[in-house]
Amino acid sequence: MRGQAPSCTVQTPASLAGALEILFAEKGSWRPLAGGTDLMVPFAAGTLPFTRFLNLWGLEELQGIEVAPDSLTLGALTTYAEIRNHPVLRAEFPNLVQSAWVTGAMAIQNRGTLAGNIANGSPAADTPPSLLAYGAEVQLQSLAGSRWVPYESFHTGYKQTAMLPEELITRIRVHRPAGDTFHFFRKVGTRKAQAISKVCLAAYARAEAGRVAEFRLGLGSVAPVPMRALTTEMLIQGQSIDAFHERFIAGAKQALMEDIRPIDDIRSTASYRRKVAANVLGQLLEEMAERFRRQ
Repeated sequence: MRGQAPSCTVQTPASLAGALEILFAEKGSWRPLAGGTDLMVPFAAGTLPFTRFLNLWGLEELQGIEVAPDSLTLGALTTYAEIRNHPVLRAEFPNLVQSAWVTGAMAIQNRGTLAGNIANGSPAADTPPSLLAYGAEVQLQSLAGSRWVPYESFHTGYKQTAMLPEELITRIRVHRPAGDTFHFFRKVGTRKAQAISKVCLAAYARAEAGRVAEFRLGLGSVAPVPMRALTTEMLIQGQSIDAFHERFIAGAKQALMEDIRPIDDIRSTASYRRKVAANVLGQLLEEMAERFRRQ
C-alpha cells in the first residue's frame, strides 16, 4: 500500500453554504468527499487523480430520510446501513434495500453513502439499477440554487455526470409505489458478497386491470453507464398478464440483448453478460406474471 496522504489537502466546511462557496470559488479544484469508500481504493494504490478534497461527512443539511405522503427523500449522506434499516424503505423499496445489502462489506455499508455511490459514476455500482427502476430524481445544488435531474439523465458517459463543478448532490427522491406492484433485484457476480457485479438488474412494475401499466428496468455492468432498457420496457409495458408465455418472454430476452452494450473486461465477457442478462430477465418475467396472476 503506497497511499498519498502527504500530498493531499482536505477542507471541512461547517455548512452546506460554506461547501458551495468553496466549490464556486475554485471550480473543478475540489473533489467532494463523504464516506470515502470509493476513493480509498485508488488512494491506497497511489493512483488517486485528485489531491484536494472537500469533506462533507458532518454536514447536517445532507443527512436524514424524509417521508412524505407521495415520496421519500434521502439526504446525500444516507449510508447503505441506513437504507437497509429504514422501515419505509424496507416495506416499499425492497430493490434499494437489497442493493444496499450487497454493496461491499458491513464496514463499507456503515460508511458508504448513496450519493457517493452514484457520484463516483461506476457502471458497476449496485444501487443505480434500483434507482433507475424506481424512477429516482437527483437534486443538484450550487450557490445559484437547486435543480432536480431525472436519475436516468444523470450519467452522461463513463465516469461522467450532469453535475457541474460548482454543484453538489444534496438529495435523492423516489416516489412511493401505489397499487398492485412487483419489485425485482438480482446481482450476478463471482460470489454473493463483496464482489463487483458482472450483471446487475432491477425492475419495478405495476399492474392494473390485468395489464402491466408501468414497467421500468434498470441495469448495471452492461454499458458505460447504468442504464434503462427502453426498448425492452416498451415491449412489456401495456401487455396483458396473459401474454407472458414462453414465446413472448423469448422475444423480450432478445430485445434486452439488443438494448444493452456490454464489453469484455477483467470480470467477464460481453457475450456472457448478454446471455446472463437475458436469462435474468426471463426469470423476472416469469415471477412477475405469477405474482400478478395471484391477484
